[in-house]
Amino acid sequence: MSEPQDTSPSPEGALGFFADRFALDESRLSAVLDTTFERQIDYADLYFEYSTQDSVVIEEGIVKSGSRHLEQGVGVRAICGERQGYAHSDEINPDSLALAAGTARSISQSSGAHAPVRVQSGAVSAHDLYPVALAPTDVPVADKIDLISQMDVYARAIDPRIKQVSASAITQHRTILVANSQGDLVGDVQPLVRLNIQVIVEDPKQGLREMGYQGMGGRYDFARLTEEDTWKQLVDEAARVALLNLDAEPCPAGSLDVVLGPGWPGILLHEAIGHGLEGDFNRKGTSAFSERMGQRVASPGVTVVDDGTLEGRRGSINVDDEGTPSRRNVLIEDGILVGYMTDRLNARLLGSEPSGNGRRESYADLPMPRMTNTFMLPGDDDPEDILRSVGTGLYAVSFGGGQVDITSGKFVFSVSEAYKIENGRIGAPVKGATLIGNGPDVLTRVSRIGNDLALDQGVGTCGKDGQSVPVGVGLPTIRLDAITVGGTEG
Repeated sequence: MSEPQDTSPSPEGALGFFADRFALDESRLSAVLDTTFERQIDYADLYFEYSTQDSVVIEEGIVKSGSRHLEQGVGVRAICGERQGYAHSDEINPDSLALAAGTARSISQSSGAHAPVRVQSGAVSAHDLYPVALAPTDVPVADKIDLISQMDVYARAIDPRIKQVSASAITQHRTILVANSQGDLVGDVQPLVRLNIQVIVEDPKQGLREMGYQGMGGRYDFARLTEEDTWKQLVDEAARVALLNLDAEPCPAGSLDVVLGPGWPGILLHEAIGHGLEGDFNRKGTSAFSERMGQRVASPGVTVVDDGTLEGRRGSINVDDEGTPSRRNVLIEDGILVGYMTDRLNARLLGSEPSGNGRRESYADLPMPRMTNTFMLPGDDDPEDILRSVGTGLYAVSFGGGQVDITSGKFVFSVSEAYKIENGRIGAPVKGATLIGNGPDVLTRVSRIGNDLALDQGVGTCGKDGQSVPVGVGLPTIRLDAITVGGTEG
């Protein structure tokens, strides 16, 4: 087992971490940044990362795999106008830093003068959103195997129709350090845990097989996952969904009023709306929301926020991957578009302040505007009243995968748990449902907003331009009028 890792989010703690391993100090960081300004550069930064991740997986009652992955490196970025020069190395030493800095600055062809850069710890304050007693990767592997083994045994005893069970535990501990040409030196230490369970059920009489999945996680102690009530509830829910779909009817197709349940259905908000509100797409004019600032884009009462400051959440960050503190950003207020999510580059070009949404998958990637925890604020309606308001429709409780075209806003989402609504009541479960629509249009179809906002359980991963980052989503119960539903019936 590796030595215990410091869990402090302070820049001093992160600098001490990298200083101990790679002989970094403030003067060396300042010298590397000065190198980038030997040519005409507007801004430069250094991004250091040291990350460990491990996982254990059990299938068919056997621990099938276990892995431990270590990633370390540095990325050097230079910005000149709209252009970014970037170089990275998995070696952190004076030679690799100098080479990367020289490569990054090559985007400028002219020499320039600049006052010497002097970075200083604590130049930017940070939150402390995820204090943990023990780095999750320092939890003994035996403890993780014991947890998923208990889940496997418990799941198999629920129902004889459960034929296959797969469970996994994934932990990560990531230390980052950002130094920039404005003199900021910012660090963060980011724990992350995740627990997954998948069951496959079979009805031999009908020859049907269905799958149920549940997961949870966040930036908190691994011990929370080992609480018996917690993991048993996760397994029970996965089994319930799988068994439910064995008896589900084919979903009707057509234009239907749709009620979205609270929590994970917020993934539709994330994909269909959220990406279109990221600053890079709007600066380039390629988003369906471009040049619509101050205009109505949703029904009255609809307020959408992206909030990276929620304690312990999967999508939360003390600082983003450019060293900017995370914020609560209001994107749509009472149906009016009021904000975009930005990183430093796009904020400067849009004439705004960075919103704390500059994120990257690793040191090998450039940062870009990305979401953190994105959700709609609650309204005043009772969820039961919302259901009773629908004569015939669909109640969508959980979603699977989806596809979105950022430019047009068109989306298609598969629904993993859904029910007919008949005469204002929840009816038979249905399967094979998809929701089809357009991002800028769908929020104008919100006619009722529940008072039961819930966030997802901590499993969201967002992909963009080949990079993946952890995110969160959320939603209260809402009613959407006349949405196109694809199904397997009618």
